[in-house]
Amino acid sequence: MGELAPTDVIAVTSGKGGAGKTNVAVNLAVGLAQEGRQVLLFDADLGLANVDVALGLRPQWNVSHVLAGEKTLDDILVTGPGGITIVPASSGVARMAALPAAEQAGLVQAFSELRQPMDTLIVDTGAGIDSAVLTFTSACQRVIVVLCDEPTSLTDAYALIKVLNRDCGVKRFEILANMVESDLQGRQLFEKLCAVTDRFLEVSLGF
Repeated sequence: MGELAPTDVIAVTSGKGGAGKTNVAVNLAVGLAQEGRQVLLFDADLGLANVDVALGLRPQWNVSHVLAGEKTLDDILVTGPGGITIVPASSGVARMAALPAAEQAGLVQAFSELRQPMDTLIVDTGAGIDSAVLTFTSACQRVIVVLCDEPTSLTDAYALIKVLNRDCGVKRFEILANMVESDLQGRQLFEKLCAVTDRFLEVSLGF
């Protein structure tokens, strides 16, 4: 999303599902809107939409209608809590979950043509390392990786960081420890991840 006008383009991603990524993205969007920002939240889990579900919204149109040429991005925008604006995805549409690279790139480009005023774009990606996750995440200026205190979450977060670094050139990651009981537990989880990335990768992590 290098062509975009917003000053802040933030990806919220995770190595595996169940880490609370969408809740983090939604709360971050609402929190920034409360500070006076014009926030657009893009549900980039294209085939398994969950932002609208989490917010109890029932949008009539979604990204699949944009890609079909029936609607523009501006047409499908819906307003959520706190005045945030949402770009809804489709749910249970297999074709959307396996979108070709050219269509992913076209969707990224479409954001540069939005008429909707915004200064912050939050991209709630799918979990894992499929091509859509990599495309949308690497197009963002800042990458927040959500993980929780379980071995598979840690392993998959490392795998995601490794692939984004190796294949997309992302060097800086913000790590958000979710579902922890204290700041100390969160920091310990962060240190566990750093111990592996410091040894094997040329990346910098922020807590």
